[in-house]
Amino acid sequence: MMDRDRGEGGGYRGDREGGGYRGDREGGYRGDRDREGGGYSVKSRLRAKARKRDRKARKRGFARKKVSRLTTDKTLVVDYKDPKLLRSFLSETGKILPRRITGNTAKQQRQVAVAIKRARHLALLPYPPQMT
Repeated sequence: MMDRDRGEGGGYRGDREGGGYRGDREGGYRGDRDREGGGYSVKSRLRAKARKRDRKARKRGFARKKVSRLTTDKTLVVDYKDPKLLRSFLSETGKILPRRITGNTAKQQRQVAVAIKRARHLALLPYPPQMT
């Protein structure tokens, strides 16, 4: 107390190391985070944990490997004259679906793409709308 009265030690807040301005950890304006045990309140820690769990759940969207219909059913043959089979590899707008969606192997995807293009040329399948 005498140090403050005489002005020794750097003034009112100068007694503590680091100065003691408002942004200082020991300055004490951060509420719950200044408490012992890590800082954040129990409620905010639980919320953060729930957000982290949700992010992980969203990332696991493609965890299971896709299996192609062509691989599982050996009787199916990719042929441009079979529009019913080829339609399953098209989106509703008429675009060819990528491998990551259909689960085809690279070889199967090339066969499907060629067959779809041939079927389009013969007007068995629609072309996708033109983007200008």
